[in-house]
Amino acid sequence: MTQAGVAVTSHAGNLLFEPWTIRTGAGGPFRVFTPFWKACLAAGWQPPLRENPELRGGETSVTSDALGDWGLLPRSPDWAAGFPAHWTPGEQGARARLEEFITDGLSGYASLRDRPDRPHTSRLSAHLRFGEVSARTVAAAICQARDTGAANERDADKFLSELGWREFSHHLLYHFPTLPHDNLQPKFVAFAWREDPKGLEAWQKGLTGYPIVDAGMRELWRTGTMHNRVRMVVASFLIKDLLVDWRQGEAWFWDTLVDADHANNAASWQWVAGSGADAAPFFRIFNPVLQGEKHDPDGAYVRTHVPELARLPAKYIHRPWEAPSSTLFEAGIELGATYPHRIVDHAMARDRALEAFKATRG
Repeated sequence: MTQAGVAVTSHAGNLLFEPWTIRTGAGGPFRVFTPFWKACLAAGWQPPLRENPELRGGETSVTSDALGDWGLLPRSPDWAAGFPAHWTPGEQGARARLEEFITDGLSGYASLRDRPDRPHTSRLSAHLRFGEVSARTVAAAICQARDTGAANERDADKFLSELGWREFSHHLLYHFPTLPHDNLQPKFVAFAWREDPKGLEAWQKGLTGYPIVDAGMRELWRTGTMHNRVRMVVASFLIKDLLVDWRQGEAWFWDTLVDADHANNAASWQWVAGSGADAAPFFRIFNPVLQGEKHDPDGAYVRTHVPELARLPAKYIHRPWEAPSSTLFEAGIELGATYPHRIVDHAMARDRALEAFKATRG
């Protein structure tokens, strides 16, 4: 290109930092998020480049196909019919979503981001995944909102740290390229996973009998996305309540998420399993009932995605098996018929998981 009189420069765009540029004091990769993110903040990232009005495309028209002519969208069946209401692919859709988040969703982000019934997540992950907006553009917009007083500092910094988790996942994948299929912690190689095809299928279809789990899995299938807090709940349920290998869940998310990303997907599943870097310990087991009651207290999220439970009072929306028969009847619910019985008792499953982990440690 230089021989043609054209100067070419390359710039990082997918991430704030190239994965090999952030290192520990000893020169190695980080395995814990907090010191990694502190190092990122200390290094500082470059702002996005401004658009250059002098850049012009070629003047000769090029014969091309219309994107619709390629037939990329599914037709029979159209399993993506519910996606457009939640995601508008392309750079314009990404910029519009970023502006909407800063205007309507960033305020209260730090305290409300775990509420799947509230609109306080950015929903930028798919746009970032496909390069429709750069991490630097997003970070710059958030920093500007914070520095001009348009956004609360706590909310802005919390969101930036979540962007940091994306950086950390890519950092891990670069330094540990087998992350999507190998346990990062060797002690988990001998973990006694169960073969449970019926349980796996019930999980995939959102028919576990635990409303918050089923709501998340149905949201995923219908919209191609899932609230982040619920992702952790459904992952914990598959790994620890059913003792199904985390790689089976990772594979399902890879096939069904519109924001499926090798780094984020693998690092997040290993984080929940306790087998990865900076992982939550295996014995941290989410209780799906308590998680539902805490983060979806009125049951709005469950009612949206599990409509057969819509008429159930909030008191029982996350534990329908405890509802009196008269309450179930009035809500039009017959357990085992209109909504499934629980496929596993959580208390029993928790004890079983802890025993399996204890054997691995031994």
